[in-house]
Amino acid sequence: MSRLLLFKLVLAFLLVSITGAVLSVVFARLGTLKEFDQLVLDRSQRDFMRYVVAYYQTYGSWEGIQEMLQNTPPDNGEDQRDPSRKIPDGNNLSGDITEKPIPHADTFPGHPFLIQPQSQMVSFALVDSEGQVVVPAGPYHVGEYVAVSKVEQSGQWIEVNGSIVGGILPAGISPVLNAQEERYLKRVTEASLYGALGATAVALIIGTLLARTLTNPLRELTQAIHAMAKGELGQQVPVRSQDELGELAQAFNQMSADLSRSNSLRRQMTADIAHDLRSPLAIIAGYLESLRDGVLKPSPARFEMMYNESQHLQRLVEDLRTLSLAEAGELSVNVQQVAPGALLEQLYEAYHHSAAQKEITLRIDMEPELPLICVDPDRILQVLGNLISNALRYTPAGGTITLAAVHQDGTIKMSVSDTGTGIPQEDLPNVFERFYRGDRSRQSQEGESGLGLTIARSIVVLHGGDISVDSVLGEGTTFTVTLDAVRDLL
Repeated sequence: MSRLLLFKLVLAFLLVSITGAVLSVVFARLGTLKEFDQLVLDRSQRDFMRYVVAYYQTYGSWEGIQEMLQNTPPDNGEDQRDPSRKIPDGNNLSGDITEKPIPHADTFPGHPFLIQPQSQMVSFALVDSEGQVVVPAGPYHVGEYVAVSKVEQSGQWIEVNGSIVGGILPAGISPVLNAQEERYLKRVTEASLYGALGATAVALIIGTLLARTLTNPLRELTQAIHAMAKGELGQQVPVRSQDELGELAQAFNQMSADLSRSNSLRRQMTADIAHDLRSPLAIIAGYLESLRDGVLKPSPARFEMMYNESQHLQRLVEDLRTLSLAEAGELSVNVQQVAPGALLEQLYEAYHHSAAQKEITLRIDMEPELPLICVDPDRILQVLGNLISNALRYTPAGGTITLAAVHQDGTIKMSVSDTGTGIPQEDLPNVFERFYRGDRSRQSQEGESGLGLTIARSIVVLHGGDISVDSVLGEGTTFTVTLDAVRDLL
């Protein structure tokens, strides 16, 4: 798949580069032809201007100019004119009709038509000072008059000795290029084509390299995903960039690590559940077998032992059911507005006797007139009760457990603090995981399922809140439940 993607990317880069090169050549060609034609036309107009000005300066009129231009020698430079032909002498003021020879092109130094094709002469029309056409070209015919404004807009007036004697009008016909100019345009076109081919080759190389930088990370991701599909979790791919592909690799690595960790926790949870189920079942089965075989005599103490173990099994199963419902978002809650102080006082009444039996001081420390919270009181009491039960287990005699509540930034923070053994810092991030056994001093004790903190977190999250823990080993632990206050009652 990655090779197919590489081929598609390279093909896309190649097509884009070819398209760009072709368009560049076409537009460059069109632009060059347009500008070159204009350059040749301007040059031809200047040469034509010099010629007709020289003619007028020599003969004092435009008489014979048309015949002169029509008999201009062709591009081979040979003079094809009939030297015996005459034109009227317009400078003869006596009234006698005299004739003079048609002027030879050599009369005018730098005469352009000695080196340019005769067809270039049809690119311009010549009018006299009154706008009458004396040399036709294109749409302009001999004898017709052209508006003065047209000459001013699109043509050029001819001035000799300070007087306007005529004008030049472009006929809208592109001049014919000579062999040298054709070679120049051919070389420009060839250079553009070679440049386009070179640019395409460079684009193909760069595109291939760029495509590989895109497909290599995808190939590595694909291989890692296939390995995970075979059960090899914990796959990691190198992060080669900080762009979107780098973010994808980082997200995959995080997902892979989370999956691996979740799988390890699942296996650990399965082992812990099996252990927690096996112990009470083994005790109950052992008592029943001994009673059946007559090894042990029935007694209230033995029945009490079996009953307690069955209750432990029931609590474990119920905790598992509660946890699964909470994590699936299907745990039923009866939300209502309650006072945080009322919850803490209810907890105090429920646990102060147990605390007194263990010689532990249980006290309440909360702000007056706290805002209400919108929760299921039974579920929140379950959470806080679990926290108090843990505090009672790990607080030695003479210690103190404090139930506190404060109002902060639109939230109510209810905490359970103890002066017990504390939790190692490396275990704090994992205390809410199922059956976590990081701290040996907090191993599962009689009646404890190992799911209490996990259930507490699920219930708090279900209420849109947060639960956190702070602890110093050997000094104590504080669990804090943060819930939103009812704003309209603040």
